Amino acid sequence: MSRFRALWQASLNATKKALTWSAEDLIPPSERYIFTFNSKEELKRWHLYSDSEYGGLSSASLEITDAGNESRGIFSGKLSLDVAEDSKWNISRSGFCGMRSKKFNGFIDMDAYDTVALKVKGDGRCYISTIYTENWVNSPGQQEDNSWQAFVFVPKDNWYIAKIPLARYLPTWRGNVIDAELEMNPARIVGMSLSVNAEGGVPGARSGPGDFRMEIDWIKALRTQ
Repeated sequence: MSRFRALWQASLNATKKALTWSAEDLIPPSERYIFTFNSKEELKRWHLYSDSEYGGLSSASLEITDAGNESRGIFSGKLSLDVAEDSKWNISRSGFCGMRSKKFNGFIDMDAYDTVALKVKGDGRCYISTIYTENWVNSPGQQEDNSWQAFVFVPKDNWYIAKIPLARYLPTWRGNVIDAELEMNPARIVGMSLSVNAEGGVPGARSGPGDFRMEIDWIKALRTQ
């Protein structure tokens, strides 16, 4: 086959492929894994934080454990409302812990999805799901990512798939809801976190200082509409 004929055939094949694309080729899948807690490598993608960084006495851990033939993430620890006597920080509240993903290499694009889903098993507490997006709400001089938060009630002892529409996430700044009409940019997600507070949450959820424990199987993006 001559070089010209080979190029012509390759062009013809590419054209045929383009003409036979189906809707499935053009539309993203209805769900997409963002995090799967099925290996110890997953631990490298997260870091822990708590009020202990500011003089509080709460503590947290994240580990991957084997349950039969499957692995699970376990976010656990102890919430305390106390503050260290020698603390140099003048903090107004304590009693919180969290696990935050390290920044993605680029962005997670959830523009084609409308819901975050988490498969979890907990202790009856209310947790907080946070999405961090590239800073486009604050002033250019503000270095913090924009944060959007929603409550997640985690029933005790049973696996549960929590589905949180993106529309339910509220814009926050340092844990406080921003009273303004703002819109999340789901195409520029730079990270996520899960956290727990000793106080607050939804009615009926367990609260107060003490132990907490939540098992995590996966976190997904869903398209429900």
